[in-house]
Amino acid sequence: MRILPLLLLAFAQPALAQEMARLRPFAMVEDATVKLEDLFEGLGARGATPLGPAPAPGQQLVVEAAQLAAIARRNNIAWRPSGGADRVVLDRPGRALAREDVMEPLRIALRAQGAEEEAELELQAFNAPLIPAAAFPQVAVEQVVFDPATQRFGASLAVMAEGMATQRLRVAGRAVVTAEMLVAARRLAAGEVLQPEDVRLQRVAATQLRPGVASRVDQAVGQALRRPAAPGQPLMMVNLSQPLVVERGSTVTMQYDIPGLAVTAQGRAMEGAARGALVPVMNLGSRIVVEARVIGPGRVRVESRR
Repeated sequence: MRILPLLLLAFAQPALAQEMARLRPFAMVEDATVKLEDLFEGLGARGATPLGPAPAPGQQLVVEAAQLAAIARRNNIAWRPSGGADRVVLDRPGRALAREDVMEPLRIALRAQGAEEEAELELQAFNAPLIPAAAFPQVAVEQVVFDPATQRFGASLAVMAEGMATQRLRVAGRAVVTAEMLVAARRLAAGEVLQPEDVRLQRVAATQLRPGVASRVDQAVGQALRRPAAPGQPLMMVNLSQPLVVERGSTVTMQYDIPGLAVTAQGRAMEGAARGALVPVMNLGSRIVVEARVIGPGRVRVESRR
């Protein structure tokens, strides 16, 4: 809170004619300049007369009775204090500078100093400055210091926006190296064959990346889950497998690999298996169990031993 300097009265217009006016006890100042109409009502066109700079965004300015009377005299406004409690409170709305307005230019500056492009920035005790509510801010990064060994950085920021003086602040933090991992996009059941919409990439700190986690979509799409997964759960390579094309206990056609002969028989798969895997199969005619390779849904090939 501060008092409107009497020096600002130099901006006032010379006395012209008496005008009836009412005091405005409270006013929201949207612009960078305080005007007569922010203090008095009923001034008509003369209300746009500038008096001086408005308070900083998010701050208040109080004009006490003595100053109001002096401003009224200088501008030939018909107003007199009714008591010592007469005052006007001028409030300048403001909003906090968005964190991303700072982070993006900071990322660009740090990349030029050797920080990894996909690094996440952690700021220490960042207090966002206030800017005019409707202003479009610009942030310039100055005096950047980056240590590749520790990934720590420091920088000075110049925050500029229409209707306010340039604000400068110092920031410090750490660039966290990140990596992508594949996680479940929804709740997945064991045995489900994964589709592109079932998974998504998530970036995490490299130090938190678990060994063996899938890191590409093509590592999982078309694969079957060995275990269920909750939304957001990392997908481990060990829990992904080719989908079963032969179910345990199912009837399969057995094709015998005998040179010059095409021999088939009916069998029962003793285990579930994916395409290309070996599976024990019982010949339903001879009741002999042999090892066969899965060549398609419900089809296996018994290879001759050499």
